[in-house]
Amino acid sequence: MKILICGAQGFLGRHISQVLQEAGHEVCHGVRKPTLPERLTDPEEIAINYAQDIEPAIWEKRLRSLGQVDVIINVVGILNETTEQSFDAIHRDAPAALFYAATRCGVKSIVQISALGAANETEHPEAMTGYMQSKRAAEKALMASGLSYLILRPSLVVGIDGGSSQLFRSMASLPVLGLPGRGEQQVQPVHVDDLCAAIAIWLADENRHSMILNAVGPQAMSYRRMLEIYRKAMGMPAQCMFSIPMPVMRFTASAARLLPQNLLTPDSLRMLEQDNVADAADFATHLGRPAKSHKDWFAGIPEHMLASSAIAGWSLPLFRYVLALVWFVTAALSFGLYPISSSLALLQPLGLSGAPAMFMLMAASTLDLCLGLATLLWPRRILWLMQIALIVGYSGIIAIYSPEYYLHPFGPVLKNLPILALLAYLFAHQRNTRRVTK
Repeated sequence: MKILICGAQGFLGRHISQVLQEAGHEVCHGVRKPTLPERLTDPEEIAINYAQDIEPAIWEKRLRSLGQVDVIINVVGILNETTEQSFDAIHRDAPAALFYAATRCGVKSIVQISALGAANETEHPEAMTGYMQSKRAAEKALMASGLSYLILRPSLVVGIDGGSSQLFRSMASLPVLGLPGRGEQQVQPVHVDDLCAAIAIWLADENRHSMILNAVGPQAMSYRRMLEIYRKAMGMPAQCMFSIPMPVMRFTASAARLLPQNLLTPDSLRMLEQDNVADAADFATHLGRPAKSHKDWFAGIPEHMLASSAIAGWSLPLFRYVLALVWFVTAALSFGLYPISSSLALLQPLGLSGAPAMFMLMAASTLDLCLGLATLLWPRRILWLMQIALIVGYSGIIAIYSPEYYLHPFGPVLKNLPILALLAYLFAHQRNTRRVTK
């Protein structure tokens, strides 16, 4: 069958695509930013934008350009709204337009990746978050379309390359961790392999009867217990945990919307508080076996590999912030927090005094300030090399003109060595930040 996966660049989309290609299906990727001009990739890619593609005519034209599409899998979703992306557009309006266009283009079936809500959401719909309301609206549009459908409502999805799994592993690897409340909120994680298997099994059935499945793991667990499982998988000893009052967590979640992240939001915190659990029997029956238990989440992956990637998740930002703080403090000291006269005296061994010395001091202070800002906002390999070169240069100048500082009991120059080591670590772990354009 020819299958269009909308959201194929994401965590779930990548895994679903791989499983379906291995099953012999012809897969087309719907992505926001194709890696190459359309139709030059394998699998074929087409550009989609759920924030804008909310008219059926847009989707009808797109589907007809692909030829006969048999199945559409919608994996697109966001956890946090922005000025450009709303829950209603991404989760409700664009999917509804897609489903309507599918009925006009001969598409046979739809797979909709939705979300598991609170166990009592039917009795208390007013408690549903905006995220969940938009997901349920898309389900209603699909059920009214007349197409055969599989609606999967996953709990937290576990996978080595999943964003939430990476976050939880990083949290579990911290020496000390604060828990929302007492960490007794209930979750029921499902492995990404089981989610993909559920889709493949449904597609292999020629009848493909419409169904809604709560895609959950075999057992519910507390949020605290889940983090303990992650930590144990990394071979780490027990973690020191403490409770954070829920009012503080709610304030933090609201403030976190200003940061470049989408996992800690008011909606995600509310959904965690509502206990995302369900009966696992129907999902296991569909799979023909129990879903993977936590013992199999990371089977075959060495503990040290899990631990190193998890620790890098928080150590790299920490090192950047500490390094930026060093540059900011040195800039503040040179700008006058430390007596200007004393700073100018340090330049006398270089033969600088008066206006040239003041110019050099202010220029160096400005450079330190710029490096602090760049460390926070523009992390690049070239930036780390520049800082290494600057520190080595400073150290060389001091060795020539003020060598006594190398023997100073406080070690002001020797302390450059750990900073150089930190910069080397950042350089080695810096990912390529250049975007691939169309």
